Amino acid sequence: MLRFTDEHEWVKLEGDIATVGITSHAAGQLGDLVFVELPKVGVALKKGAPAAVVESVKAASDVYAPLAGEVTEINAAAEANPALVGEDPQGAGWLYKLRLANVADLGHLLDEAAYAALIG
Repeated sequence: MLRFTDEHEWVKLEGDIATVGITSHAAGQLGDLVFVELPKVGVALKKGAPAAVVESVKAASDVYAPLAGEVTEINAAAEANPALVGEDPQGAGWLYKLRLANVADLGHLLDEAAYAALIG
């Protein structure tokens, strides 16, 4: 089950580990990605704090931490090949994994229907 933020990040929970990326909508708005900067493994992120940067030929955008937690893994393939994030943002183009400080906080994010309504 995917959850979403109003800043266009998606979250997929497996146990207490959340995989985080940008939505297909965000990737489409950005266009061709040319640079991805991911957080360092082991760093503690606060909800809403900048966690990563994605840069396209159009603009650079911060990717915010959807929930608080510690980064456990990054997608080195996405950093090496930023186009992967644009081509498959909600699959192979995931950005990082986060061990959640509080799994219950996931309930505060948008479900698929609410996100679809947001992007209209």
